[in-house]
Amino acid sequence: MRQLYLLAVVVACLSGATTTRAASEPERVEPPFWWAGMADQKLQLLVYGPDISQLEPEAAFQGVTVLGTETVESPNYLFINLNIAPDTAPGTFNIALKEQGKTRFQFEYTLRQRGADSASRRGFDSRDAIYLITPDRFANGNPGNDRSDDTQEGPDRQYPGGRHGGDIAGMRQHLDYIAGMGFTAIWPNPLVENDQPDYSYHGYSATDHYRIDPRFGSNEDFRNFVAAADARGLGVIQDVVLNHIGSGHWWMRDLPDSDWLNGDGINKGEFGITNHSRFTPVDPYASEVDKRGFLDGWFVDSMPDMNQRHPLVANYLIQNTLWWIEYAGLSGIRADTYAYSDPQFLQQWASRIQREYPNFNIVGEEWTRSPALVSHWQLGEGEVVSGGRLKSMMDFPLHYALREGLADSESWNSGLITLYEGLAHDFEYPNPNRLVIFAGNHDTSRLYSQLDRDLDLYRMAIAYIATMRGIPQFFYGDELLFESPKQRDDGVVRSDFPGGWQGDRANGFTGRGLSDAQLEAQSITRKLFNWRKRNPVIHHGKLMHFAPLNDTYVYFRYNEEKTVMVAMNKGEEPFAIPAGHFAEMLDGKKSATDVLSGKQYAADDLTIPARGVMVLELQ
Repeated sequence: MRQLYLLAVVVACLSGATTTRAASEPERVEPPFWWAGMADQKLQLLVYGPDISQLEPEAAFQGVTVLGTETVESPNYLFINLNIAPDTAPGTFNIALKEQGKTRFQFEYTLRQRGADSASRRGFDSRDAIYLITPDRFANGNPGNDRSDDTQEGPDRQYPGGRHGGDIAGMRQHLDYIAGMGFTAIWPNPLVENDQPDYSYHGYSATDHYRIDPRFGSNEDFRNFVAAADARGLGVIQDVVLNHIGSGHWWMRDLPDSDWLNGDGINKGEFGITNHSRFTPVDPYASEVDKRGFLDGWFVDSMPDMNQRHPLVANYLIQNTLWWIEYAGLSGIRADTYAYSDPQFLQQWASRIQREYPNFNIVGEEWTRSPALVSHWQLGEGEVVSGGRLKSMMDFPLHYALREGLADSESWNSGLITLYEGLAHDFEYPNPNRLVIFAGNHDTSRLYSQLDRDLDLYRMAIAYIATMRGIPQFFYGDELLFESPKQRDDGVVRSDFPGGWQGDRANGFTGRGLSDAQLEAQSITRKLFNWRKRNPVIHHGKLMHFAPLNDTYVYFRYNEEKTVMVAMNKGEEPFAIPAGHFAEMLDGKKSATDVLSGKQYAADDLTIPARGVMVLELQ
C-alpha cells in the first residue's frame, strides 16, 4: 500500500512538472537592448530558439506595442515588430512567447536612456585627421586575451597572416601617443567577432555582429575605449562591413532563409566570386548579368555575400549599425566595399542613420582610379540622402596621383603633372573638401616602400596629406617608415608597431631604439599634424595650385585671415621661386615662416631646396 502511495506521489509530481514547466530563454535576441527616444519608433527583434517561429509574443510595458511577427523558412527564428512611442520611459520589461496561451520562452528586454545630445553628435570632417590602426598589430595591452576558449584561432606572432595579440587595451594605453601626434580621430579595422579558422586578425569576416571579438576585449572594453578617446579629443570611427560576413558566422549553421545570402544558401551559386566590375551600377549600357555578377558574387570563398534585397537582412544591418553608434558613442562610420552592396539598401541604410544622427558622417570605400565613379557616390552640399550617396568617400584617385606623381620621373606627362591633374579633377566632385585623402592604408603597400625608401619624397607626401583639401587619414606605422613589398602582402603591410609588445627591441611610442630616419619622420608627422589642428585655413580654406614648373609643384591654402604656401621640389638643384609667376598669391606678402624649421624668409626671395618641401605661413 505504501508503495502504491509513493508511486501516486511521483506521478503527480511529474504531471505537475509538465503543466507548470518554467519558460526558458531563447538562445539569442538581437539587438540585445535598445533605447527610448530614437527618431524611428519601429524596432525589429531577431529571436532565435528551437521551433520558435509560431509562438505569439506578448509584452506589457507602457509605450511598447507588439505590431506583429514575421517568420522565415527556418522554424528557429521569429522576428518581432515593436512600436516604441516617443514618450516611452527607459526601463526593463518581459517579453513572453506563448503557445496556446502558455509561455514557452520568456526574456527580459531593456530600453536604455540615450546619452545627452546623442542625436546631435558631430561626425568627423575636414577639421579632423584620422589615424588608421590594425588593432591586432598595434599593441598587446592584455596578453591574457590572446587566446579565447570560444574562438578557433590562437596567437602566432611569427606568422604574418596570424593573430599577433594586439587589442583594445593596447590601443587605449597609447591614446596619449595618438593625440600627441596631432590626430583627432581613430579608425580601427573591424573589432567584431571573426571566429574563422585562420586569417581572423583583420576583422572583415564577421561571425557575430553584436559581439566584440574576445581576443580584442569585450563590448564594454570597446565602449570604455571610445569614452577614453573622447576625453583626449579623439573621436572613434567604426569600420562596418555591410556586403559580406564570415563563413563561420553563426547564421551559417541554420540560415534563416534560403535567400538570406546571395547564391544558393551556403554556396556561391550562379555568380560565384564577384566580377569586381564596379562600373556596372552606373553604366547606362551594362547588362543585367554583369550587374548581378558584381553585386551578388561573393567577395572571396570565405566571405558569403549578404542579400540586402531581403527586407529582414536589410533591417538587421541597419539596426546593427545604429546600435553600435548609440552604444559605443561613435563619431563616424567607415563603410567597407561600399559599392558592392545593393544600391537600394544603401539608400535605406544611409537615410536611417542620417535621420537618427543628422550631423554624423560616414565615409564609403570605392576603390577606383576614376574620380567620376567616386563622385557618383558623394552627396552634394545640403542634399538629402539619395541613391545611397554619402557626404564623404575615400579619395582613391588622389591616392594614386600622389604616389605616382612623387615616384615617377619628371616628364611632360609623368611625375608632378600627375599630381596636378589628379587634383584638377575636383570639378567632378560635389564637395572635394569632404573626401578622405590618404597616402596609404591597410590594403596598400607601405608609402615609404612605394617611394623606394626615399626620405625626401616621403617628406613631400606627408606635407601634402597634412595640407591638402579634404580629411587626411594616416596609416599607423607610416610615421616610423614601415616597409613592405610593392606587391600586395597584407600580413607584412600590417606589421606590429614596435613597443606594443613586451620585449620589443625598439619602441615607437617612446622613441627608444628608432633609427635617425625614423625619428625624423615621426617628428615631421607630429609637427605637421599638430600645426594642422590649430589652423582653420587648412580645414576650410580655399585652394589654388600652379602647374609644375622646373620639377617644382606649388599650391596655396588661403582665407581672409591667412595664407599658406606649400612647395615641393623634386629636382636635384635648388629652385628660386619666381615671385612674378606666383603674383596672384604672393603680391602684398612680406615674409614667410617655414612650419617645419621655424626659419623666416622674405616672401619675394624664396628658394626651395633640392629635393625639398616647405610649408610656409605668409604674412
